[in-house]
Amino acid sequence: MAQKDRQHRDLFESERSFRLLVEGVADYAIYLLDPTGIVTNWNVGGQRIKGYSPEEIIGEHFSRFYTETDRANGKPARALKIAEEHGRYEEEGWRVRKDGTFFWASVIIDAIREGGELVGFAKITRDITERRESQLRLEQMQKQLAESQKLDALGQLTGGVAHDFNNLLMIISGSVHTLKKGVGDDARLQRAISAIEAASKRGAALTSQLLTFARRQSVNPQSIDLAARIQAVREVLGTGVGSSVALAFDIDRDVWPVTVDISEFETALINLVINARDAMPMGGTITIAAHNSAVAALPNASDCVAISVEDSGVGIAPDVLSKIFDPFFTTKPVGKGTGLGLSQVHGFAYQAGGTIKVDSELGKGTKITILLPRDNAAPKIQHHDATEADGSGTVLLVEDNPDVASVSASLLEQLGYTVRRVPDAETALREIEHDGIDLVFSDIVMPGKMDGLGLAHRLREIRPHLPILLATGYSEAALNVRGDFPILRKPYEIHQLSQAIAKLPR
Repeated sequence: MAQKDRQHRDLFESERSFRLLVEGVADYAIYLLDPTGIVTNWNVGGQRIKGYSPEEIIGEHFSRFYTETDRANGKPARALKIAEEHGRYEEEGWRVRKDGTFFWASVIIDAIREGGELVGFAKITRDITERRESQLRLEQMQKQLAESQKLDALGQLTGGVAHDFNNLLMIISGSVHTLKKGVGDDARLQRAISAIEAASKRGAALTSQLLTFARRQSVNPQSIDLAARIQAVREVLGTGVGSSVALAFDIDRDVWPVTVDISEFETALINLVINARDAMPMGGTITIAAHNSAVAALPNASDCVAISVEDSGVGIAPDVLSKIFDPFFTTKPVGKGTGLGLSQVHGFAYQAGGTIKVDSELGKGTKITILLPRDNAAPKIQHHDATEADGSGTVLLVEDNPDVASVSASLLEQLGYTVRRVPDAETALREIEHDGIDLVFSDIVMPGKMDGLGLAHRLREIRPHLPILLATGYSEAALNVRGDFPILRKPYEIHQLSQAIAKLPR
């Protein structure tokens, strides 16, 4: 008898300890349901997570924790049915607190049987909203990293291709100028040469877009007045969109200046507008806006300027959205687009220290926004100087590619200069030791221990007053020049070479 009493006391204490344990767990809602889903007990975790006191929830149906949509779809009853048939039901999903707020829950429902008969369910719920949000942020970061790595890989490929292609275009465009002088009045030859010249210019424009996408374009950044620059291309934009499309402008009067390469900015703006026009085959409105933003949208700038182009067109499908900045990707028919317009915009934005974002909805239109860091310097006033050099003196031409060197020397000689050609920086330094060099014209990318930029800095030390002009099809080093030396982009024409020389300080 004493032994049975002791067993009863031990069982009572065990049940009491277990009940206290369950009721005291604060991180989990642990409670029982009867076979119909009525709550029969409640712990402190349930009160903390869901907001109900035991008096408010015991005797109520557990379906009140579900969203209205889930209740309408019969999800609570389906969960109990699965638990009854399989012994357990487990899922993650949205649940509703007493105050109406939502949380992401991990839910387990176990069927409880006694003598083979269902007597109820044990239910455990945990609030994992923070864990889910962290997982979603991690997945988004991984997606952005993968996208960045893909674009960087494409950038390396396109940069290398464009570099070699620019040298080929330099040979073609330079030779065309020589041919034009020798064909006389032969109309057939003149048409052929004009076709070659047009193709060469088109190729130069395409490689420029490729290099901007690859962020390897040799740029000339300067502080600009955004409103003034947009106004300067307003007529070009209006001509490009046609009569069925209206242009609207929403530019802050006090919009901050930004530091960009002017030609690349204008090209990016034109590309965005043309792309918006093509998204509205039945016509519509394109809105070009520029606003100041103090929101920390860029990692290295608290203040930035948002330049956006918004259309009322067809929108971009979600499965296409991640590809729109890839070079050569286009949804336009063959012959209607190169797939380089938006890749140029992407490259321009990042090259200028900014970023780009896209908001689009099918059937309602697209808004593409370039975010650029604010420049606190005063914008420079642009002077369009068409002055050309008079073509006197001796030029030291530093170029390792013999075909490009031959074309460049020919252009310089046609301008009236005497040309001395050397293949690398080391030879150029030895040549400088002799008198008679009035100007150094050097490519940046060259073999050897010293490239063209290194040569320019060395010449600045030993011959500080010697004019220096650099040329490049593309160069990472050129991005670090930042105004130290003027740079002429390949492929260049004779008048561009002449103007670049004329602007050199003497």
